Formats: sequence, C-alpha cells, structure tokens
Amino acid sequence: MCGIVGYIGPKDAYPILIKGLHRLEYRGYDSAGVSLINQSGSLVVYKAKGKVAALEAAAEEKDISGTIGIAHTRWATHGEPNTTNAHPHYSQSHSLSLVHNGIIENYKTLRTELEKNGMTFQSETDTEVLVQLIEYLQTTHHCDLITAVHLALKNVIGAYAIAILDKRNPNQLIAARKGSPLVIGVGKGNETAAPGEAEFFLGSDATPIIEYTNQVIYLQDEEIALLNRNGKQLITNLESVQQTPQLVTLQMNLDELEKGGYAHFMLKEIFEQPNAIRNCLRGRIDRDTLSIKLKGVDESKDRLLTARRIIICACGTSWHAALIGKYFIEEAAKIPVDVEYASEFRYRNPVIDKDDVVIAISQSGETADTLAAIQLAQSHGCFVYGICNVVGSSIARATDSGTFIHVGPEIGVASTKAFTGQLVSLIMFGLALAKEKKTLSETLYHEIINDLTLIPEKMQQTLDNSKGIEQFAKIFTYCKNCIYLGRGYNYPVALEGALKLKEISYIHAEGYPAAEMKHGPIALVDEEMPVVVIAPRRGMYEKIVSNIQEIKSRNGRILSIVTEGDTQVKNMSDFCIEVPDTRDSFAPLLSVIPLQLLSYHIAVAKGRNVDQPRNLAKSVTVE
Repeated sequence: MCGIVGYIGPKDAYPILIKGLHRLEYRGYDSAGVSLINQSGSLVVYKAKGKVAALEAAAEEKDISGTIGIAHTRWATHGEPNTTNAHPHYSQSHSLSLVHNGIIENYKTLRTELEKNGMTFQSETDTEVLVQLIEYLQTTHHCDLITAVHLALKNVIGAYAIAILDKRNPNQLIAARKGSPLVIGVGKGNETAAPGEAEFFLGSDATPIIEYTNQVIYLQDEEIALLNRNGKQLITNLESVQQTPQLVTLQMNLDELEKGGYAHFMLKEIFEQPNAIRNCLRGRIDRDTLSIKLKGVDESKDRLLTARRIIICACGTSWHAALIGKYFIEEAAKIPVDVEYASEFRYRNPVIDKDDVVIAISQSGETADTLAAIQLAQSHGCFVYGICNVVGSSIARATDSGTFIHVGPEIGVASTKAFTGQLVSLIMFGLALAKEKKTLSETLYHEIINDLTLIPEKMQQTLDNSKGIEQFAKIFTYCKNCIYLGRGYNYPVALEGALKLKEISYIHAEGYPAAEMKHGPIALVDEEMPVVVIAPRRGMYEKIVSNIQEIKSRNGRILSIVTEGDTQVKNMSDFCIEVPDTRDSFAPLLSVIPLQLLSYHIAVAKGRNVDQPRNLAKSVTVE
C-alpha cells in the first residue's frame, strides 16, 4: 500500500527521496515523511499529513543536507492519518529511524512488553513498535544494528518492508522484507566501488529508481540487506545465512512514468490501450500463420492438459477480467473454470486438489490476498499460473509459470490498460490451451486470432469516436446512484464500469446482469436514476432490447454502448456511444473504453482527484 524510498551514496539524498515519493504517491498519500543523517551527523525527521507537497512545505528552510536518507508515503492502516502517525518513526533515543510497509500483526503484544520495560510511544502505529523493539534488542543484547534487526524480525508476525537509519553509522543503510515488495537499485558508482562513489537506491517498486539505474536486486521474503557506501552489499536470511542476489536489468522507460501532456495518468493510460495491447500481443501472435505461442503454456502444457478444472483467483478489477476469461476459456477449451475472490478463497477451506490449475491475476504482482491464495493452492499440490504486469514481482516469482501482460507501468489507481491487458492475456491463454486440446476447429481458431489482431485498431477507433463523452458526462454529475447492465460477456464489463465510477467519482453504482433487473433493482429506477446499458449487436441483443424497454417504461434515463450503425437501441437511449463491431467474446475490450472515459470525465467535472482517489491505493499489499 505505502511507498518506501531510500538512498545512500555521494549525492544529496533529499532531492532523490522527494522525487521518489512523488513517483510512489499513487501507493499512498495520507501522509509523507523523510529522514536524513545530515552533514552535522544529526538524525532528522520531517513529516506532514497529506500529500508529498505538504512534506516539501514542512521541510522548507530546514536542514535537508546529507547523502543518506529514507522516505515514506503512507496509506493508513494503524492510526489515523496525521503527522504523528506518519513515517519515519524514531526509536526512543532518537538514534534510529525506520519506515515500514505492511502490518505487524502482534504489535499490541510487543508494545505491552516494551512498555513494561520502560519504552514510551508517541504514535498509534505498529511501525513505531518495530523500531522501538530493534533499539531495545540492540541495547539489551549489546549487539550491532544488523544483529538487532535479525532478532527483532524473528519476533515479528506479519508482513513488512522496512528501511532503517542509525545516526551512529552514517555509512550504512539496512533494509528487509517479508510479504511486501522492496527493490534495491545498484548505482553506476558501484561498478568501481571506489570509496565515496558507490550508491544504492531503495524503492517499493522500480518507479523511483529507474531514473538513476536499471540494475536492481529484488529482495526475497525474509531477506535482510546491509548496504554500505563502499559499494558492498550483504544480504542474509533470518538465520544469518548469506544469500547470493540476482542482479536484474529493468526493461522500463522513464517516459512511461510521466503524464506526457495528459491532465492525468488515468487519461493517458486509457489512451495508451491500443499500443499497450499491441505490446501484449507482440511476439505471441504469428500473423502469417495466425497462430499463438505462449511460452508459459508451452512450458506447462503437460500439467494444463491433465487439469480437472481451472480456478482463477483475483481481486477488484482483475476479478472482473477473470470472469470474462472464464467465459472465453470454457467456450474455447471446454474445461470448467471457477472464479474466486482471492480474499475469500484463502479463508473458506476450498475443495481443491493436485489436478486443479490455479490462475492468479494481479496487475502489480504484489496483491497480498492473491499471494496467500497461491500459497494455499500450492500447499494442495496445484499448478499455479500467474498473469501480472510487473516483471520481478512476488507473484511472478511465486508461480510455476505464467504470462506478463506487458502493458507498461500503470500509475493511475483506477486500473484501465491493465484490465484490457489481462483480458487479452486470458484470451491468448484460452486459445493456446484450446489448440493443444484440439477443442476448436482450425478454421475457427484462425478466425478468432485474426479478429484479435484487429483489436488495437478498433480500440483506436473507439477512442477517436469518444469526443462527445466529456460533454454529456457533465450531465451525470448530479446523480447519487447509477446502474450498469450487461449480458453474457458484457455483464463483467457492467461490474467494471460501476467500479470505475465508484472509485474515482464517489458516486454509488452497481453492475447487474440485465435480466436480473426484474429481480429487485428495477425498484430503484426513476427519472433520477441513470442506467448504463452495454448493448452490442452480437450476443443477446433482442433480450437486452427488452430490458431497456422495461427501464424506459419506468422513466429511466438510458446511456447505451452500441455497435456502430445501430439504430434500435440508439433511438431508445438518451445518450449513446458507438463502438466498432467485433466478435461477442472480444466486445468487452471495446465496450469498456467508453465506460472508463465516462467515469473519468464525471470525476473531473466533480473536481475529484482522479489519479489518487480517497481511501484507495494502487497496490493492496496488506490484508
């Protein structure tokens, strides 16, 4: 949820830390803070409630010197968002400062014991308990900081990514992780490792690091890193056994982290979808032979072909993509598919066995509930296939095989291009599996792939035809509730459209299968209730026409998504958006785009913070 940045090296740390916090602000923005060991050797901490800009104002005219520091942007879990609860937290002697992502589940027990031994606390957070515990162990065991960190983390129950400074040793930075991501960037100065020239960077993900280096180490669970100015790093596990890290070259472009002239990251990412899907398809579809080659399927086809069923685990927008994936995989590969909320799957004692295949979907690859679902599935002997966007992420490392969606970094909290990238990846998975199982005729297999290659162009056409959405979106700012309807493949799109409206405009919205209107929701329909209907020509068109008539007879206002050239539904609608024709199973890839834009423009008209909606963070790395 939260964001961590760290730096040790020859440069001034503060500008690097602040820029990194701005890049990570999509992960949390309740409060922010920075800690530095300044030129006089003092350990200083500056904190502020709100966004990073408030921290910059708080630190103005303060001593921000120093070439080592840590920083944090917070999404509150323990303790309300305020300056006191903001990170970094001091130890009691003010010798240590610490930032933390995750949750220390046994913090109350630890705090009680520490208070009995004379420790006092300033905040309500679990994080302060951790830094106090480290200092207590360092004092009572007369040990160095790295030993105290090992001892403390052995007593901790929960998830963490931490970074720690000790003013008594300004030449080292310590970091550790378990269940929450942490990346170490190895600076160019480390190539020579000359004293005073080496540098290391820390980040919750790679976004604050890529400007300075593309060489990174992904810390593994229960690993602790000791980073020194002399260019050496020591990585050990909780048993103090030295580990051999793997240096990874990032494939990320700094331009992808900028808005590129768009008002918001969300708008930029909506308009990036044609190219994002081209990148997702690139190297996987042979246009000459109209065939699909997925490395993940090829490497694991023996397990996939013997699967009794497929279970897809996901959360939020990824869960909606999973529902559409279920429809397509069952239709193409003739295998039963269940879709589970990862947060429920992990707790309800599901009936699974070694003949099941579990597909785990997560944009970030760090979703805590999805990671826990993977662990549960693997404990039952299941084969786990991952679909995520971030190379080197926890899910990418934990799964047995998988597919990267390759749509580029997604900074906006409300997922857009990741959703369509996940859909395309599930479609390719279904087609590759169907080819191996021979459940599609050669003719139909080639037709489907040909239609898939046309999707990026049709996405672009949809965006080109979307200019009217901004104008009529303003009319919808009055509403307090909204209903989204779809049938078949477009029912999950209705769910996704409703979620987008809720996330960024704070308007209550619900998605339903259109036929379910008669079973309760139609009681809500009146002239004040907008109803968004996804009604492409293919699929159950006549059925959804009847559903629209039921709404119109009760004075409901209709906004419809229709196939180009449609007149019947268009004439029944108060507002209408046209999308290009495509096969029924691909309609969600087009119909979702106007819904993304509708939510965006309504939110902008209402003055909402589109990229950083209240109470939400991009990556849900805690329960």
